[in-house]
Amino acid sequence: MTWLTQGLRELLYQLPPGTRLSAADAVPPVLLLIGPCLGGALLGLLIVAAHYVRGPRKRPAIDPIEANALHGGRMSLRDSLYLALQNIVSNGGGASVGLEAGYTQLCSGVASRLGIAFELRRGDLRTLVGCGASAAIAAAFGAPLTGAFYAFELIIGTYAIATLTPVVVAALCGSFVAGSLMHTQPLVAFENVAAVTGSHVTSLEVLPSLALGLLCAGLGVLIMRGVTLVESVVQASGIPRAAAPAFGGLCVGALALAGTPQALSGGHGALHMHFADAAQGHTALALAGLFAAKALASAISIGSGFRGGLFFASLFLGALAGKFFAAVAPEVVPALAGFGLTPLAYAVIGMSALAVAVIGGPLTMTFLALEVTGSLPIAGLVLAAVIASSLTVRKTFGYSFATWRFHLRGESIRSPHDVGWIRSLTVGRMMRRDVRPVPVDTPLATFLRANPLGSPSRVIAVDGAGRYAGIVHVPEAHAAARETGEDGAPPTLADLARLPDAFLTPEMNAKDAVAAFDRTESEALAVLDGERAVLGLLTESHTLKRYSEELDRQRRAVAGEGA
Repeated sequence: MTWLTQGLRELLYQLPPGTRLSAADAVPPVLLLIGPCLGGALLGLLIVAAHYVRGPRKRPAIDPIEANALHGGRMSLRDSLYLALQNIVSNGGGASVGLEAGYTQLCSGVASRLGIAFELRRGDLRTLVGCGASAAIAAAFGAPLTGAFYAFELIIGTYAIATLTPVVVAALCGSFVAGSLMHTQPLVAFENVAAVTGSHVTSLEVLPSLALGLLCAGLGVLIMRGVTLVESVVQASGIPRAAAPAFGGLCVGALALAGTPQALSGGHGALHMHFADAAQGHTALALAGLFAAKALASAISIGSGFRGGLFFASLFLGALAGKFFAAVAPEVVPALAGFGLTPLAYAVIGMSALAVAVIGGPLTMTFLALEVTGSLPIAGLVLAAVIASSLTVRKTFGYSFATWRFHLRGESIRSPHDVGWIRSLTVGRMMRRDVRPVPVDTPLATFLRANPLGSPSRVIAVDGAGRYAGIVHVPEAHAAARETGEDGAPPTLADLARLPDAFLTPEMNAKDAVAAFDRTESEALAVLDGERAVLGLLTESHTLKRYSEELDRQRRAVAGEGA
């Protein structure tokens, strides 16, 4: 994927071999303007061709987080290949998206397909999907620890002894094999690591690190909201889906032409430039302008339909935010000038803190900073910043970029924890089917003779058309018959039927059923079809028992215990 995207960029922008687009300074202006538009047009043709070959898509492709959360790790390899191809065209065309989403999609898709072929159990298949993502990230950055914790935090959702060995081995293999096949550039190549750590780093440096983490949390939320805003504008404009990337590419090209090519593509070359010794000394205004251009380019790219992620863009934007903080904070709070952190150190801290705000994974980004700098003191400050950023986003926004997009689609996924088993534990699977409804016009005396005390305590009543009319409690019916005076009219079953408008449907899951029991304050509810015909009966106690059993089974599977 790296070779293909670089070749496409060299073709579209007439770059010398090996030159990064975001670091190029001699691209003809006309190519800066139309290059992303041509990439968008090529993506539109790919979408049209796929629609013609495969027909209209019924649902979006499943990514690794959704696969592990809802589908037990099952992914479509064909969909993964298609998304990876879209990612190649998008990134190679100059859109401000990274390749990391394509890497993890394709590698996790291959892992899932292998697991399905070997008929792995649900828990093992989820682990294998995490192994694919771990190997992909480790290969992309040459950072095995980062890859492993990316899988633990973002794809599998837990740290467990059962998953430690396969995930770490996959990350090591991915990094080693990628390094043997091609030269893998480090995320950042420091000419002088001492320029990052500064003369001294003490525990007091935690204070500005926390402040930078809070700033990055706010910026991350703004970026995610910005993508959503662009998407809503594109949808409201009525632009055809296949034409939207070309239009978005034209806007991104205009940003690059008016500002700098650093707004284009993933930003690898630009990030290297900003960590080089010769690139220091930018003014706060220049950094703020570049941040705004890159953030807007990323929002327009994803919002207009280019495929990719914000992983690397968030790293680049975080580095810019850190350098901006280093330039502005001492002017606002003069005491900050006495701390021992350099602008490059703030860039590393901001890079990790903003990436956590957008992507998630505090330990992932901490280990990324550790593997990049090799400095434990800097990694400690990064950990403080990413915790502040992560907690702030969680409390104020509640989502990462991936889970926010699930939320917009109507899904309730907030993490890769396996909740698919809850959806498969449906009312239809748990309900009792051996129910015998009685007509609601049955005389009370007849009903009592057929249902003496000691028989099943709940009987479902139906009307003349066989539709649900409520639940009659047998002890309550006997008590009502005894309390009726000699001159009073005896009650009817219709008078004793309870909850005529409260019921369950067979497709509801256990969580929905428990909520319905709490809402109605009932110990049992009837299960009906779409025409209110009675299918069965479900009790709250049985639902909670089955839910507890499944929950315990999932806990044992995560811990690696035997079934």
